Amino acid sequence: MKKSIKIITDGSCDFPQEVIDRVNPGIVGINVAFGDESFIGGVEIDDETFYNKMRGCKELPKTSSPSPDRFLELYNCEEDEVLVFTLTSKLSSTYSNAVLAKNMYLEENPHKRIEVIDSQSGSIGVALMILKCNELIENGKTMDEILDAIEGFKQEIIFFGALDTLENAIKGGRINAVAGKLINALNFKVIIRIEDGLVKPIDKARGGSNSLKKALEYVKNHLTHVETRTVVIGHANCPEKAEKIKQIINEGSNFKEILISSIGPIMGTFTSEGAILVSVL
Repeated sequence: MKKSIKIITDGSCDFPQEVIDRVNPGIVGINVAFGDESFIGGVEIDDETFYNKMRGCKELPKTSSPSPDRFLELYNCEEDEVLVFTLTSKLSSTYSNAVLAKNMYLEENPHKRIEVIDSQSGSIGVALMILKCNELIENGKTMDEILDAIEGFKQEIIFFGALDTLENAIKGGRINAVAGKLINALNFKVIIRIEDGLVKPIDKARGGSNSLKKALEYVKNHLTHVETRTVVIGHANCPEKAEKIKQIINEGSNFKEILISSIGPIMGTFTSEGAILVSVL
C-alpha cells in the first residue's frame, strides 16, 4: 500500500536495518573528509571502512552538511506530503539547508506540503522518532496529528551512551588533552546524555562493564510503561558489545522491541570506536 507521507532524513541518522525495511526513508548523504579524500557517508564509504580509516588518522575526519540541492532531489517525490528529520540544529547547519531547499521547492510546487523537523537529536534517536512516525502514518494519522506527536517524542525520548575512550574528544579539542589522557589512563569511561540537541557528559565509571551498567541504570530509572516502548542500541564498530547489551536489557524488562544499529561517521566522529548508545521511546 502506498504511504500518504514520504519520510526523509539526513545521513547523520543511524538506522537499524529493520527500520529501513519498514520505512524506506529518503536519505540525504552527509560529506565525510579524511584530509583531501572526501566521501558521502553511507554511499561511498561504509561504517566499518570509516572506523578503519579513522583509527589510523592523527586528525579527526571532517563532516559537512549536505547542500540544499541534495534535499531538492528527494523533495521531488510522488507523495504530496513530505516529513523531513534533520540532525539537531545546535550541532549542524543541515536543518537550515533543508528549510532553504523546502522554500525553493515550494516556489515551483505550491501544491506540495513539506514539514522540516529539527530533531534536537541525532543518530539512533532520530531513527527511533522516524520509526514511531511511520507507525502513525500506517495507522492513518494526518500530518498535523503527526506533528503534534513529534513534539511529544522530543520530550519523551531517552538517549544515553557510554564512551569507550576520549581519544576523539582530545583530538577535536573538546576537552583538555592532559585531563583526557589521564581519564583514559585510569580506565574511566564517560557516560553521556543527548538532551535538548546537545551531547552532555553526565557521569563516569571505571571500566567498560561498569560504564554500560551505569548507562542502563539511567535508562531504567527514567522509564515507565516499558511494554509500549522500543529500544534502539547503537554501536561504534563493536557489534558483539551491542548484542550483549540487548541480552541484558531483554533479561530484565519487557520492551516492545529491541533493535541494533551501527553508528555512522557523524556520531562516530564524536564518540570514537567502541562506544555504545541506547535510545528509548
